[in-house]
Amino acid sequence: MPVSLEDLGRAVKQLQYRHQRGMDQRLRQAGTSLAQWDALRAISRRPSSSAHALAELTFQTDQSFGALASRLVRAGLVERKPGRGRAIWHRLTPKGQSVLKKGYEAIGTVLEASFGPLNSRQRAELYRLVKRALEDGEPGQRVGF
Repeated sequence: MPVSLEDLGRAVKQLQYRHQRGMDQRLRQAGTSLAQWDALRAISRRPSSSAHALAELTFQTDQSFGALASRLVRAGLVERKPGRGRAIWHRLTPKGQSVLKKGYEAIGTVLEASFGPLNSRQRAELYRLVKRALEDGEPGQRVGF
């Protein structure tokens, strides 16, 4: 029986919503929020990136990311340094690295609950299909990771 695009879209959204709720709850227990942890993850993966690039990686506006980064600096999790031109580069402090590590441990349980029932071949196939949908989707709506 074919699956409607509406049902498929809703299933993807339900999974994303479950992940977001579960991750947010676990990360709060670890002393951070999903938005903060996602910013720390983006900074760790792309050290010395501009605020604009990090905003795109975390699905935020430049202004929203700037406010979040300021809070992370005040919390001692991130340091900022001047980059090229007007760019500001970001790096994690040791405290930020510690929070990031705790966050990975916290979200691991959420992801395991969702994807644990799938074997490695099924996970790889799901990943391939989602990436294909993202890459072949509407131009201008592509999202980079």
